[in-house]
Amino acid sequence: MSRHDRIEATPPETRPAEPPRATTHEPQEAPAKRGRKTRILGGLALAALVAGGYAGYGWWTQGRFMVGTDDAYVQADLSLISSKLQGYVADIPVQSNQHVAKGDVLVRIDDGDYRIALEQAQAKLPTLDRTLARIDSQIVAAETSVTQAEAELAGAEARLRTAETAQARIQGLTQRKVASQADLDDANGALDSARAARAAAHAAIAGAKAQVEVLKAQRAETDSSRRELQLDVAQAQRDLDHTILRAPFDGTVANIAIESGELVNVGARLAAVVPDHGLYVEANFKETQLAGIVPGETATLSIDALEGHEIEGRVVSVAPATGAVFSLLPADNATGNFTKIVQRVPVRIELPAGTEGLRAGLSVVVEIDRRSAPADTHVAQALQ
Repeated sequence: MSRHDRIEATPPETRPAEPPRATTHEPQEAPAKRGRKTRILGGLALAALVAGGYAGYGWWTQGRFMVGTDDAYVQADLSLISSKLQGYVADIPVQSNQHVAKGDVLVRIDDGDYRIALEQAQAKLPTLDRTLARIDSQIVAAETSVTQAEAELAGAEARLRTAETAQARIQGLTQRKVASQADLDDANGALDSARAARAAAHAAIAGAKAQVEVLKAQRAETDSSRRELQLDVAQAQRDLDHTILRAPFDGTVANIAIESGELVNVGARLAAVVPDHGLYVEANFKETQLAGIVPGETATLSIDALEGHEIEGRVVSVAPATGAVFSLLPADNATGNFTKIVQRVPVRIELPAGTEGLRAGLSVVVEIDRRSAPADTHVAQALQ
């Protein structure tokens, strides 16, 4: 047997086994990864759909009825304390951020000059009072002269009647040749004298009455001067009173801008007093939002300083003009550089009674519910 025959004769079972081929799992792992990615994307899409549906439901049921802005601030009708007089500051008995009650002294101005002016005006009153008393006495005397002149008139008229009777009798006797012409002449002279005496009595009465009227006019002038002097005294007293500046209401003193000994002028701003109560919110809404805002609507106020705590307010009024109209330097749109800007209109919102912890100037986010509009407004009718 040849060598080749021996090799062929070897049974197949005795042949060495071939090493197994390496198998790969890539075709099996790819479908698994694609399935996991599909499930993640589907979950995200479902979550987005749920979130969008929830947001859409919220907008449909509530959001579309709300009108909001973040351009809103807490405001207060604070009082700016100013000086009506010129003078040196004598005393400042309060400090910044100090609480004061109505009538408490805030600033004292040196009152020396104003006190002297008051005393000078008061010193002139007694002189005029004595002048009035003298004129009153003269009026009484003049009225007495009128009475005396009237009495003299009565006597003159009596003498005139006697003279007329005597003249008529003598004239009759003269015609009958019983009395002489000389007697008639004496009777006519006596009658003329009686008539002149009566005229003089009338003139004396007129003169006495005129003197009374002159004295009354003098008294009126003196009384007018006294009244003017009384007004001068009252003005001096007011000036003296205004040397003490007091708090107009209960509040907190702020922004004291003076020091003791400083000379202040008329109208100089000295300090400010912020009231304890009467705070409100002024929200500046766009002109495109005004159609849904009317007085009486409910407003939800989110104040930054209260850490998300919401307050329910009420719309009180809407300003009659935009804020630009009341600015110190309003824009002149009649120029070639015109750019349209959405204007804002202030809306006043009332805070509920008893609201505490607020300060003027705090930022507020406002949302007004149009559904709360009064029934007789156009907003409520449009919603219906």
